[in-house]
This record gives sequence, structure tokens and C-alpha cells, in this order.
Amino acid sequence: MRVSRTGSPARSYPGVLILAALVAIIGSLLGDPEVWITRALVVLVAASPCALAISVPLTVVAAIGAASKFGVIIKSGAVFERFGTVRHVAVDKTGTLTRNEPAVTAVLTANGIAEEQALAWAAALEQHSTHPLAAAITAAAPGVPVAADVTELGDRVAGLEEQGMTVVIVHRDEAPVAAIGVRDELRPEVPEVVRTLADQGVGMTMLTGDNARTARALAAQAGIADVRAELRPEDKATAIGELSKAGSVAMIGDGITDAPALASADIGIAMGATGSDAAIESADVAFTGHDLRLIPRAFDHARRGRRIINQNIILSLLIITALLPLALFGVLGLAAVVLVHEVAEVIVILNGLRAARTRTPRMES
Repeated sequence: MRVSRTGSPARSYPGVLILAALVAIIGSLLGDPEVWITRALVVLVAASPCALAISVPLTVVAAIGAASKFGVIIKSGAVFERFGTVRHVAVDKTGTLTRNEPAVTAVLTANGIAEEQALAWAAALEQHSTHPLAAAITAAAPGVPVAADVTELGDRVAGLEEQGMTVVIVHRDEAPVAAIGVRDELRPEVPEVVRTLADQGVGMTMLTGDNARTARALAAQAGIADVRAELRPEDKATAIGELSKAGSVAMIGDGITDAPALASADIGIAMGATGSDAAIESADVAFTGHDLRLIPRAFDHARRGRRIINQNIILSLLIITALLPLALFGVLGLAAVVLVHEVAEVIVILNGLRAARTRTPRMES
């Protein structure tokens, strides 16, 4: 609903002018023109949607300002109103559900190969890479020799992947000599957040470019049933389109590969101030921190704001509906109608300001 803030009925609803003109013309033809012209003016004031025009933007501004206080930046009023309708969340894995701090957690080696030696060989290959997994391997190695003529070879190791690890295979002389499991741990609050969202009636889907075994293992720890893995950026956007068929969907991510999905979702949420510029630019909402408990809190706040907006709309429309016949038949004069409108404006303003209050939803332990 689009309502402009104005006290002028001519700018808000041209139909009000038409109604007032009809009252003046028809009434003058059937009775005293002075009486009916006066009544037309009273009808004009009675039908003026002053409370309606002021209540919605006031509530939205108050709610957006309050959200910024607990770390949720909402880019517009339209986004805030859509936010309250979301019933499903798609979330990226790396850096959003996980800490984005991958570390080596297991090393499997062939006979006669020490773990330290395998790590040293892997670190020699990875030392010039900027990939997060390369950094984890280099940090775990006791020493980093120099490697030349580097190529990437290797298959998956199912056992480590089923434990939520991404596996790096090390070959020497064209034979596999070690498998290094690197895991990016879940943020500790993730299971709690998933349960709280479920209690709020919000479903969750994990979207990730990681392999399926690793994704399913981490999703099981988090309590997420719907997992879509091995996705390219365009695949994530396609998945958002499929989820949107069942209702409004929010996408949460922090990387450049999440930008297409963030842009295609009903609400795109960039997680963390350290997220990529592309993600933040594509998003409608930005979280200034990485605590995922902001998600259910933001949903709770948006829904509460929508309830207040609906209360103000209903109250404003009821007042107009009640005043019109009373003004038309001369029960209320101009002064009484103006007084009722002023009182109504005060009521909806005070009600709208309730959106400026924040609360923390109960979280399960």
C-alpha cells in the first residue's frame, strides 16, 4: 500500500473531491444550497485520510530506526514491509552458517608417510594460493618447502566428507600419499537459531557450492533438512526462484558468489560488515555483525511493525467510514469532524511510535 503524507484530500484521494462535489450539486438541487454546500465541505474534511497518511510512514521510519540500533540496516520502507511477509530463508554455508575459519582437523596418510611430512608437501603446493583451505593447510604445516610444476589431482574421501570436512588429496609420484580434512566449524548459535525460526514459522534451506556429503553433514548438525549443494552462483539464484513459488523468500549470504541469489530473492540480506561489496550492494538488508541470532530478532521486529501498520490502517479507515455518513446527514459539524480527526492522528502517532521499541525474542537453550 502506498500512502503519501499530506493533509490535503485533493492530493491523497481525488475521489473525495468528486464525492464532495456530488453532495453539493445534488443537495443544492433538492434542498437549500447553503446547507448542502456546507455539508459538502464537512464531508470533504471527514473523508480526508489524514490519520492514514501520517501513520504508515511514521511507523515504518520508527521501526527502521529501531532495527538499526541492534545491528540491522534496512534500505527502505518497502523492504521493511516485505520483510514481515517472509516465511522461508535460504542461507549460504561458508562464512554465514560457519565461522569462515577453516582449519585442518584430520590427516590420513599412506604407509610410511608421517602426517607432518604430508602437511609440509601440501603446504608447499598451497603457499601461494589465496583460497581459505590453502591458508588452513599452510598454517598447520610445521615447515613449508618450495614446490615446482604444481598440478591439482585427487578424488574425494567419503568418510571425512561425511564428518563435514572438505578433503584435499596429496599425490607424490602420481600416487596418493595423504588426505587432509579441513573443516570450517558451524557458528555455535546456528542450531538455536534454526529452532527459533521454526517456532516462528520460518523454514530454512542451505545453499552451498561445497560437495554434497560435507553440506549434508553440517546441515545435520545445524538441524536444517533442506540442503542444496555443489551449486554455482547462477544455480543459487535458480534455487531462490524455485523456493519463491511457495511464498516470500529471504536470502542470506556474505560472498560475491551470493550476489545473484541476493538480488533475486524477495529480501536479500548481507551478513556482516566484512561481506563482499557485491553482496552488500545486491542486498536489501545488511547485518552489521555476524551473530545469526539477529535473523529471528529481525523477523520478529518486522512482523511486529507490520501488525502496528495494519492496526493504524484499520483504525484510520474505520474513522473515515464512521464520519462520512454522520457528516453527510448533518449529525456532525465541521468542528466536531476536525476534532475527531485530530484525536485519531494523535492515537495513530502514539501507536506507530511503539514500533521504535525493540525486544529480544526468547531463544531456546
